[in-house]
Amino acid sequence: MTYLTALVHVLVLGSAVRLLTGLHRARSSAAAPGEFARDVLEVAFLAGGPGRVADTVVVAMHLDGRLAVAEPGLLGVRRAEVRHPVEQSVLDAHAHAPSGALHWVRTGVMRGPQVQALGDGLAARGLLVPPGALRPLRRWALVHTVGCLLGFPLAIALTVLQYVEWDADSTAPFVLTVLPALFFGIVLGFVSLVRARGSLTTAGRRALRAFAASGAPAVDLVALVAVRGPSALPDPALRAILLRALRERVRPSALSGSAQGAAYGTPLVVTGEVNWCGGGGSSCGGSSCGGSSCSGASGGSCGGGSGSSCGGSSCGGSSGSSCGGGGGGGGCGGGSS
Repeated sequence: MTYLTALVHVLVLGSAVRLLTGLHRARSSAAAPGEFARDVLEVAFLAGGPGRVADTVVVAMHLDGRLAVAEPGLLGVRRAEVRHPVEQSVLDAHAHAPSGALHWVRTGVMRGPQVQALGDGLAARGLLVPPGALRPLRRWALVHTVGCLLGFPLAIALTVLQYVEWDADSTAPFVLTVLPALFFGIVLGFVSLVRARGSLTTAGRRALRAFAASGAPAVDLVALVAVRGPSALPDPALRAILLRALRERVRPSALSGSAQGAAYGTPLVVTGEVNWCGGGGSSCGGSSCGGSSCSGASGGSCGGGSGSSCGGSSCGGSSGSSCGGGGGGGGCGGGSS
């Protein structure tokens, strides 16, 4: 049993090393020193993925009077004035949304080429892990965790055989000799699964922390939404409408533009490849990119640009700002696996 115990320890340790080194390499980007988020929508993407970008731009256009957000989750266009390509995607999505439904507009903006290009640009600058780069690590983390969990009943069965068939005089039950390794493997596996869901690189986290220190979210509602999401809005009516739109789903058939989907409203027109959904690099199928939780690049709270709206001459914030935030997953992102 000594050799079998050693084998278990070697397998768990080897798998753990592979996971840790893989995660480190994926997040160690080649970003230029001092790389920052250039406007409030880049901050929103880093903080919460495409969903947060959609929420941020809708709030910005509502606050400066270009959009009207009203119950029961409807969006109206007051002035078709565009200051940023993502704002054009809002108008495009609104044109295809049945009765101006906000959750349809949100989904269309998330899947639109403008927001997808925003994520591609952040990845090219080393602030996000490219889509799909963490997928093999997520699979390996799952295999690792399940293998360690299955190791417990197997170790118990081998311990019974140890005393009944092989070595009745042994004083060291096999299950106890491998218990530390299996427990360590399970904990590491769950931690790796969580870390592999977010798409922020080390440079992205550093940029978020830098912007948080600027204090912009304390004086700018648009920056506050980019940082913390619509739940941070002080207006209870607007907050409730946006949160309801975040939870509502657009049916996959409607997204595809099929005849069945047309029954739910005008099908959303999405051109180009949809790579970014949740910030964690999740797949962008119908329900995941149009569903209740398509947000969250791993990373904590962060800040947006200055300026009272997502506007000025460009959609949001001073271009010289950086952005900042802390921890992972759900608070600022979560992305899905």
